[in-house]
Amino acid sequence: QVQLAESGGGTVQAGGSLRLSCSASGRPFSTVAMAWFRQAPGKEREFVASMRWSGGSTVYADPVKGRFTISRERVGNTVYLQMNNLKPEDTAVYHCAAQQVGASGYNYWGRGTQVTVSS
Repeated sequence: QVQLAESGGGTVQAGGSLRLSCSASGRPFSTVAMAWFRQAPGKEREFVASMRWSGGSTVYADPVKGRFTISRERVGNTVYLQMNNLKPEDTAVYHCAAQQVGASGYNYWGRGTQVTVSS
């Protein structure tokens, strides 16, 4: 079992920055990858960024390339999503997700944190 808790959301003006955090507890050592997804009102959930738990192998969705950075603290179980040059279309609930050993996809999800970007 892995528990994920997101924090760091809020309201920011277009062009601003936010850093989201995802704290993993339980059995995070069985995690092979972490990711961020987002869901805007009336839209399907979409992939934002991912990385291997061991570090590296980052992948980004085209809309956020060059603006968002996923990272993990060297010691500990927190994953971050640094978001710069935010746009109104980035407004969504952001969820972190974990993929465990043997799972075919992301099998643990956090409840999400709201990000609102005003124009």
